[in-house]
Amino acid sequence: MSSAQEPVGTVDVAVQHAARLLLSAPHLAAEQAQEILKAAPEHPAALLLLGVARRNGGELAGAVEVLTALAKSHAQWPLAHYEEALSLSLTNQHQLAIEALRRATQLRPQMAEAWRALADELLLTGDSAGADAASAQSLRASTQDPELLAAAAALCENQIPAAEAQLRQILRRRPNDVAALRMLAEVAARLRRYPDAETLLLRCLELAPGFSGARHNYAIVLHRQNKSAAALSELETLLALEPRNPGYLNLKAAVLARIGDYADAIDVYKEILKAHPQLPKIWMSYGHALKTAATADESIAAYRRSIELQPSLGEAYWSLANLKTFRFSREDLDAMRAQLHRQDLANEDRFHLHFAIGKALEDGGQYAESFEHYSLGNALRRKEIRYDPEEMTQSVRRAKALCTREFFASRGGYGASAPDPIFIVGLPRAGSTLVEQILSSHSQVEGTMELPEINAVTKTLRERVAGKDKLEYPEALARIVATDCREFGEQYLANTRIVRKSGAPYFIDKMPNNFLHLGLIHLILPNAKIIDARRHPLGCCFSGFKQHFARGQHFSYRLEDIGRYYHDYVELMAHFDALLPGRVHRVIYEDMIEDTEPEIRRLLEYCGLPFEEQCLRFYENERPVATPSSEQVRQPIYRQAVDQWQHYEPWLGPLKQALGEVLTAYPLVPKFA
Repeated sequence: MSSAQEPVGTVDVAVQHAARLLLSAPHLAAEQAQEILKAAPEHPAALLLLGVARRNGGELAGAVEVLTALAKSHAQWPLAHYEEALSLSLTNQHQLAIEALRRATQLRPQMAEAWRALADELLLTGDSAGADAASAQSLRASTQDPELLAAAAALCENQIPAAEAQLRQILRRRPNDVAALRMLAEVAARLRRYPDAETLLLRCLELAPGFSGARHNYAIVLHRQNKSAAALSELETLLALEPRNPGYLNLKAAVLARIGDYADAIDVYKEILKAHPQLPKIWMSYGHALKTAATADESIAAYRRSIELQPSLGEAYWSLANLKTFRFSREDLDAMRAQLHRQDLANEDRFHLHFAIGKALEDGGQYAESFEHYSLGNALRRKEIRYDPEEMTQSVRRAKALCTREFFASRGGYGASAPDPIFIVGLPRAGSTLVEQILSSHSQVEGTMELPEINAVTKTLRERVAGKDKLEYPEALARIVATDCREFGEQYLANTRIVRKSGAPYFIDKMPNNFLHLGLIHLILPNAKIIDARRHPLGCCFSGFKQHFARGQHFSYRLEDIGRYYHDYVELMAHFDALLPGRVHRVIYEDMIEDTEPEIRRLLEYCGLPFEEQCLRFYENERPVATPSSEQVRQPIYRQAVDQWQHYEPWLGPLKQALGEVLTAYPLVPKFA
């Protein structure tokens, strides 16, 4: 608590003495404040002291009562609004807390602690953009240095190049300025230069180990780079100081979910929601974890609760639709349509609602209107992303030019010898989750999730091997040597160890986009198995078109783009089939559906695994499944999806044209140049 700026007198001296007891003996501080108020009724500093003392002593309702009245009677006193907000937050009145903090920062723009508290509240309610802006304002307010103020102002206004230039100039003169280091890390994070942000924040913490804000930023940056163990370590340090901090707990739950510790993640979400039950986006994240852990009814209840708290939350509706087996009621559909009519609806909520309504109408057989909503959702999402289909086409051509028989023959014997990984590649929505569920039902195989580690290896390759001429990937593979391949293979195995829980000798990496890196995988993990999950081009592509992906898969938001991507994928896989015969095992989704046991036996034979009956009863496997097909693969063979695209055939002309000869040849492949 800061001191109220009142004339110094006997009462003020008494207040100052009582304030010293706030942390060590809050109940005694409250008693002394009440005694002061008997002598000087309505004394603002004494009232502030009483409210804060009650809060520190756990009398939250009493604290809110005193501080709300004080803020109302002294509307121009920013400190009263700030202390009111802290108490409102602890009683789960987060929107009121945000309003109070906005009043405090309007009255005193240089009140850094109010900006920091506002950032925490906004992050808690899911407004990450607002939280970033408030964090930038807190940095701006935390110093009176004119240069740092100018850099912070540029950061607040999202003028990233200007902010970066100013901060680098400051750090050239003052390399140990922790405020400037943290601000430059924020610049790097906004530009997604996460390794740079990590280095800057690590230096910041070396200089100021108690800088909790920087440590929280550091944990976030580690999480975004999939350095989960390190992120958890930093969060434990933070939680040792503030064990109930909801921002720290929310990030911890997200990290735990990332590494497959869903039971622990669920427990953390429960802890947050027990203390803060009015947070719709936390309820939604809780629903995601419950869905993955095979508790559909509980996940539905969590999604429903998030909608009750925030009826405009389109992602919660889409999360229900994304269960695939869930069916919306007429009341649900009317509610979603009503939200779409709102003029103040955020774009993110709008496109999520379009996808959810498209699914509801599809389930009701209203295909024309369903396609209209899918198209509207995709169009809105496509505007938000940068995707050039020509880049993918050129990448495939470059990979074909580089990866030749001679290229691999001259690099025989490279890589780590471990046979542990089983890669399942292809396009999303091609049946890869079904293949994973079948294989992970085998006693020797563990299913994990879509792992980002191969992509991380490509980044390391570009940074370390490309050379001064800055070769791009995949051309950088030409510089790879035996020691690199062994190191990269061992790095992959080490980094994936955190997601392996069962001790099974083999594990699955189901990142579909890894088909782009078959050359790298073959060089660094020559004994790994690679399975290509393939589905009818129209079924696969349209299923992707009507799916909103949480991240990545930017090719999926236009029929022309997804058709061209599928064509490029088939062309690249055909190249590796010719180059390395038998290296990749292909599973045709329709064959697996129609002729299940023989296809499973072929799959297990390729993997070098003995047949086990449990693989036929894959739907009994209760492992966590994080993909949209999670509920479908918990049922016997799911045939309904095979021909669903046919309901939409009148509108699939652009997709057919983009697919070209790949469509007419399926399940065979055409000859490519």
